[in-house]
Amino acid sequence: MNLKKYLVRALHRLQKGPGYTYKELLVWYCDNTNTHGPKRIIKEGPKKKLIWFFLTLLFASLVFWQWGILINTYLSYNVTSSLSIGFKTMKFPAVTVCNANPFKYSEVKHLLKELDRLIEAALERILQPMPGNSSDNVSPPLDLELWNQIPLVLIDEHDKDNPIILDIFETNQTTGGNKTAMGNKTSVSSLAALCPQCSHQGSDNCTYRNFSSAAQAVTEWYILQSTSILSKVPLHERIRMGYQAEDMILACLYGAEPCNYKNFTQIYHPDHGNCYIFNWGMDEEALNSSNPGAEFGLKLILDISQQDYIPYLSSAAGARLMLHQQRSFPFLKDQGIYAMAGTETSIGVLVDELERMGYPYSDCTMNGSDIPVKNLYSQYNTSYSIQACLRSCFQNHMVEICGCGHYMFPLPEGVNYCNNEDNPGWAYCYSSLRSSIKQRQVCIDSCKETCNDTQYKMTISMADWPSEASEDWIFHILSYERDMSTNVTLDRNGIIKLNIYFQEYNYRTISESAATTIVWLLSSLGGQFGFWMGGSVLCLIEFGEIIIDSLWITIIHVIGWCKGLKQRRARARFPDAPPTVSELVEAHTNLGFQPEPAVPRAEALPPEPGTPPPNYDSLRVQPLHGLGPDSDTE
Repeated sequence: MNLKKYLVRALHRLQKGPGYTYKELLVWYCDNTNTHGPKRIIKEGPKKKLIWFFLTLLFASLVFWQWGILINTYLSYNVTSSLSIGFKTMKFPAVTVCNANPFKYSEVKHLLKELDRLIEAALERILQPMPGNSSDNVSPPLDLELWNQIPLVLIDEHDKDNPIILDIFETNQTTGGNKTAMGNKTSVSSLAALCPQCSHQGSDNCTYRNFSSAAQAVTEWYILQSTSILSKVPLHERIRMGYQAEDMILACLYGAEPCNYKNFTQIYHPDHGNCYIFNWGMDEEALNSSNPGAEFGLKLILDISQQDYIPYLSSAAGARLMLHQQRSFPFLKDQGIYAMAGTETSIGVLVDELERMGYPYSDCTMNGSDIPVKNLYSQYNTSYSIQACLRSCFQNHMVEICGCGHYMFPLPEGVNYCNNEDNPGWAYCYSSLRSSIKQRQVCIDSCKETCNDTQYKMTISMADWPSEASEDWIFHILSYERDMSTNVTLDRNGIIKLNIYFQEYNYRTISESAATTIVWLLSSLGGQFGFWMGGSVLCLIEFGEIIIDSLWITIIHVIGWCKGLKQRRARARFPDAPPTVSELVEAHTNLGFQPEPAVPRAEALPPEPGTPPPNYDSLRVQPLHGLGPDSDTE
């Protein structure tokens, strides 16, 4: 009870208005506020009161409308990009070089022997599609198991209304219906290649890849089949079958310092076999470039041994190279460039540094720790990149849906690569997943760009190397240094010279900054309030004060209402006035003592001699329990 009284008194002390009604409080606010407009409402005449009330309401609405726009603009977290140019000594980029051909044909020929025979016979029948024109009757019988798993058919479109499906290794021909309408006319005998990939042999659940040229179809079919074969080969064997560093890197010079193949880090890349990275920064500090210009860059002479290429797997000859940051994985298939054999390729480098703001301004990540996709490239101890995330996401979906992993991507723990023997329907599953727009969108939504990135812009120029006048002595020296032979073992078709250098030390930094800050928001809100209402921060405090006073008045009214409600309930419980003391004594007397029968005074016996007189002071009235105001007895 004391606490309630204390709170009520405190509320009365905190209430600042002249009274305890909302009307009195509102009049007091309009008379004392520093905001223009409310004072005129209570001080002017009736007509002007109406005008000032309308103007105050209008401008207050404009203020709140402008405030909503400003707050919405701030919460959109827009950014502005700025470009700055600096000059400093820069770290030389990591340089990855690979052969366009992943394996030496002499090392993998025994694995691809049946596949090569099959594709050679298929090419014969493509070029001579009529029965009896091929020469397979004198060769050993073909093993058509690989062909039946993923066949390659042709579509004859001489008659566009009735195209004919031609199975290369069958004599029967099927008239095409709706299924062959996907074929396109080619320049060779009006044949279009069609590569169906089914969930299992003999199934109608197939996907079809159409090619306008048989050359494209044969290459894609061969890559698909060789992937199945090579996926069963252990990693150390695949590394052994690739090009070794001491055979590929003939000469190396960085600035004025000589280097050799031991200065390169070897990694295995599924697309290009053995790749070698210079200045990767894994085991030692990254090298700085002392000066810009070709004399202070990296010079390499490579031997790609084009004569040992796999004929149906690698249709391009040359070296594949890429410039990237230290401790990052090189995705050469997406970002690499080719260097042509028999040329000297000069690559001038310019550096762009990108600095993005993090959440909530940009949807980027600092190190990939907040990405829900497990990074499968972390086994290389490399930094996060969006390419690694997208490939990891696809491989995870492949493992989840197809039950095996694709040969071109790293494997999760406890999973095997797909092959035709253990996973007959893997090609169908892979093609369906790769063409799925939903799967791509899921991976795009899950992966993020890095907030800080360095990009290398390249200016490429080429010239024939060596020249006809100097090729004789150059090839003699290089052959002797590699093979200790006086005979020439190198030729123009296998030699590449690379010059990689900084064009200049100027670098560009493209950075993001917040377009709207909290300082901008406060100043804009204050500017709109001052322009339309002539107010300031103190006016907002006054407005807050009247809101608090209104709350106090409301609380006092609520307390008064609760108190009145309690009194009304008490009156409803005891509708009559409480009994007086005399009424309680009378009730006690009537209920507590039963009177004995009256004895006539004349017949009353006198007291015996020696009996003391009665003590009337010892008689006391005792209250009856259960008859008080709190009793429930009626």
